[in-house]
Amino acid sequence: MARAFHHPDQALHDPQQYMRFGRVVPPKDLPERTERLLAAVRGRGIGVSAPEPCGLDPIHAVHAPHFVAFLQSAWDEWQALPAERGPEAWPSTFPYWSGRPDEDARPPCPSTGFLGRLGWYLGDLSVPVGPNCWTSTLRSAETAVAGADALIRGERLAYALCRPSGHHARADRASGFCYLNNSAIAAQRIAATGARVAILDVDAHHGDGTQQIFYRRGDVLTVSIHADPDSYYPFYTGYAHETGHGPGTGANLNLPLPHGSGIEAMERALDIALARIRDFGAEVLVVALGFDAHEEDPIGVLKLTSADFARVGAAIAAIGLPTLAVQEGGYAVDAIGSSLDAFLQGMGA
Repeated sequence: MARAFHHPDQALHDPQQYMRFGRVVPPKDLPERTERLLAAVRGRGIGVSAPEPCGLDPIHAVHAPHFVAFLQSAWDEWQALPAERGPEAWPSTFPYWSGRPDEDARPPCPSTGFLGRLGWYLGDLSVPVGPNCWTSTLRSAETAVAGADALIRGERLAYALCRPSGHHARADRASGFCYLNNSAIAAQRIAATGARVAILDVDAHHGDGTQQIFYRRGDVLTVSIHADPDSYYPFYTGYAHETGHGPGTGANLNLPLPHGSGIEAMERALDIALARIRDFGAEVLVVALGFDAHEEDPIGVLKLTSADFARVGAAIAAIGLPTLAVQEGGYAVDAIGSSLDAFLQGMGA
């Protein structure tokens, strides 16, 4: 029987703004997403446990402490700005990033002013910070830690219903609806026990944050199956030639799919991904599980159906590894519940 974890405080995060095609539009990461996903888990008879507080050490294991401290204080600092400020902390400047793969993280922001740090640590206009953002983000990370600990204790399958999502969060920067990288936090938690860990990301968007965090390491394999980023978020990473750097050379695999791809292309990519995971000698698998590959997703470009996720789950289950599925994206509210139900069915839950 699978274990599932979620904290009700994760629904408190309620972003008000999102920039799309040059226009401020209603956000896509709605609190209602958690209700649909919880209903799917409980519909399969799987109990849902709230995670215990775990402190910041598991977060600091993959994220720069100065970045985490910014997330903790950002809302309070926003209140000190002039009255014409908007409803959420939102950046208006973005610093140049060198793209150097030999750097684990940037140094602390050279500007001590809040507006300067706002643009340094928030990487785009999809990560506004509201009054409950840090609470939900912390609970989301704790949920991932609880799922990792379940596998460490010997469970074979666990599901961490994380919201906000995490796979776009880099070591020192939030972006793409993601503030802390839950999949990376979970993988590092397991890797710290000496287990050989692989991360398989099946979200429609490249897991650029996860790649960045582990890109210089050879002890954790990162594999991402995603829509071709040439004209799709996150645009600047996710290409096949990105294979790792230094000790991490060969420990990163990107499998971009042509836009419009369905389950057949996904299964071909899964065959390649799972073969690499077996060759790596992985003992534990973390799945960054997104449902924005669904054909009805409002920001998706792939064409999977809800039923197709059963085939995704079955392919992953066939590798026979203890598996933690960490929830990432998926914004077709009416489809994500049935997609998760199908995935869990395929996994044998």
